[in-house]
Amino acid sequence: MLILLDIDGVLVPAKSWSPPPYANDGFYMFNKKSVEALNLIIVRSKASIVLTTSHKHSFTLEKWTSLLESRGVIVNGLKRLKENTNHLTRQEEINNWYSSGENVQEFVIIDDDKTLNNLPVHLKSRLVQTKPLIGLTSMHVEDAIEKLRAPLELV
Repeated sequence: MLILLDIDGVLVPAKSWSPPPYANDGFYMFNKKSVEALNLIIVRSKASIVLTTSHKHSFTLEKWTSLLESRGVIVNGLKRLKENTNHLTRQEEINNWYSSGENVQEFVIIDDDKTLNNLPVHLKSRLVQTKPLIGLTSMHVEDAIEKLRAPLELV
């Protein structure tokens, strides 16, 4: 099981009028309630994380693991989408990931990006969309777990 995870607007509230606070390691601090919600999803599903955030290649995977764990995120496994050298939209990146042939059936996309509403139906059905100012909450947990456990329906 995989969680395709954005950070801005999911673990870090995105407030255009106020930059998020930084931790000592130079990256944003995470909202504690969002981390708790993510951990519930991870623990109950035993899912690994695939970073989809625009920051995904800012650090090595080892550094990302350390960064996530230092903010309280349980990391069962960590990957990231390919480097976005062609300046693709998140929608295009996720389409490419799915089309790459990994044959993953059990995944959920957690993101605040409204353009993901234009994903093909079988991928959009895996989307848990957060509100950028709030991020991931306990209200999203059951929905995410249901999507992880539901069979992927191709249309």
